[in-house]
Amino acid sequence: MVKSALSTPTPVRTAGVAPRQRPGLGRRTADLAEKSWRPLALLLVCFGAWWLIAATETVESYLVPSPGATLDVILDKPGYLWQHSWVTTYETLIGFVLAVAVGIVSAVLMVASTTVEKTLYPILLFAQVVPKIAVAPLFVVWLGFGVTPKILIAVLIAFFPVVISMVTGLKAVDPEMLQLSATMGARPWQTFLKIRFPASLPHLFSGLKVAVTLAVTGAVVGEFVGADEGLGYVILQANGNLDTPMLFAGLLVMSLIGVVLFVLVEIAEKLLLPWHAGRRDPAAAY
Repeated sequence: MVKSALSTPTPVRTAGVAPRQRPGLGRRTADLAEKSWRPLALLLVCFGAWWLIAATETVESYLVPSPGATLDVILDKPGYLWQHSWVTTYETLIGFVLAVAVGIVSAVLMVASTTVEKTLYPILLFAQVVPKIAVAPLFVVWLGFGVTPKILIAVLIAFFPVVISMVTGLKAVDPEMLQLSATMGARPWQTFLKIRFPASLPHLFSGLKVAVTLAVTGAVVGEFVGADEGLGYVILQANGNLDTPMLFAGLLVMSLIGVVLFVLVEIAEKLLLPWHAGRRDPAAAY
């Protein structure tokens, strides 16, 4: 009898605190449906308007093809679109990764040194203001028609939001936490790793979600200027041939790439920052 009582300890509950339970599959499905139905409804409205314009011939078909004609092009040439989509995706991912790496390092240096911040910030602002489509031909002349100029343009476009969000996050740390860390004898690099960097991650991911979509734009802009592959090349060729179904198909695939990459960053944020208030399940607070 005594052994049985010892082997099954009674769970200890704190008075006034309800135990947290992870929501079940039904609750999570309902939450997902609640979050998704509005954007899906808006997409359906947009596609309905597109179909109505094409069906009533409000605009000539060579200017605005029907959704069916666009879908036929995607289904008839999946290999062609896949090949060029992969090139654009590759350029986007490499440019995004480089922009993140350089942006984080630059942000850390700017926060660590006021001199570096005063030196780099005007240059970064100037580089952001200059239209990338204007400097893209120079990159093609200097670096050729390969993937390098496209990646470089993607880096330049995606770099700025990463730097700004990271600097904001590093500076938004509670000063009392920094004082406590210094009082306890923590070294600067320990304070950075344990306090500053984790606290800056929510701001960083906000910038990453902007940067990853801009990286797609940068890669396509580079392909507009000079390329023989990629979705930018597909769109230019379709525009020159007045092949609007292919043009719309390229635009849809390009948009899909941006949406998928944005969702992947969102998932990474949810997995890496479950402790952040913006990622918590509201039901867990009750």
